[in-house]
Amino acid sequence: MRITRKRHCLVALVMTAALLFTACSSTGAETEKSNMPPEDEDLTVIGVSQLGSESMWRTANTNSLRETFNRDNGYFLLFDNARQKQENQIKAIRSFISQRVDYIVFSPIVEDGWDTVLEEAKEAGIPVLIMDRKVDVADDSLYTAWIGSDFEKEGEDAGRWLEDDLRGKKFNDDQVNIVVLQGTANSTAMLGRTEGFNKIASEHDNWNILACEDADFTTAKGKEVMQEYIDRYDDIDVIVSQNDDMTFGALEALSENGMTTGTGGNITLISFDGTKTALEKVKSGVINVDVECNPILAPDIESIISKLENGQSVDKINYVEEKVFTQKNVLSVLDDRKY
Repeated sequence: MRITRKRHCLVALVMTAALLFTACSSTGAETEKSNMPPEDEDLTVIGVSQLGSESMWRTANTNSLRETFNRDNGYFLLFDNARQKQENQIKAIRSFISQRVDYIVFSPIVEDGWDTVLEEAKEAGIPVLIMDRKVDVADDSLYTAWIGSDFEKEGEDAGRWLEDDLRGKKFNDDQVNIVVLQGTANSTAMLGRTEGFNKIASEHDNWNILACEDADFTTAKGKEVMQEYIDRYDDIDVIVSQNDDMTFGALEALSENGMTTGTGGNITLISFDGTKTALEKVKSGVINVDVECNPILAPDIESIISKLENGQSVDKINYVEEKVFTQKNVLSVLDDRKY
């Protein structure tokens, strides 16, 4: 079935779903420590609310935090896994406030619904550092700094790579049919990557985005949504998967249907994150390109905390360095990859 009407993925998403999460309830989160360090220990107390453990990227991000904020480095870490529930994160942040931690660090599940709890942190005089995903608040003084990726640029990088790759493969008037596996609805990564890729797609009248559906950044959902696409369309040229875990699920579905991707296949596969397992597939040609999203954020967070401890000012927005990997340059990073 061929759809000729040009579409772009929607980023103006329904906000009510996010608002449903804002009420506090009993948490299923895992709190690493429930008490503060002994008074005779001179440690900086960091309260971290991690949104979950949905992907290899998130695991690497968590490991980065644990390796950095430990006693040997002068820190006491209170760590909480929110298990993909915003109400758990809000409860954890309120717990950190009540325990009078020195700093609060968290990666928000969605962008909305944080004003009240961040106002409470501000009133308590506790600096809040946001990592990875962003928040949409009326007053940006409610947090001290944000550290993470330029997600819109990542989307643009994916679009520019496809633009270059299609030169010589398609005539100018040939239609290019694209399906997109989107990440968690209303998350910063999903919004930015979608907006960035759409920006490049809008420059090409023959780029036809057939569908963009939420696959929640997980392998299982990636496989499920990819199977739906396979059942619905018989002429997919390009798959844009907004993280490696969804890509792995998509590859399972494609393999089960006798379909191939990459340099030797019939479908171009674009992924995001740059995990070692995915980069191995870039090396072998199964994934055409992987746009890096760097999870090793703790050193940058520690640098900001060090400046704050010394009374220095810090930048509000702090981007980490990232690359775009293809077969041409992937070998340069595989051996030393930490995630």
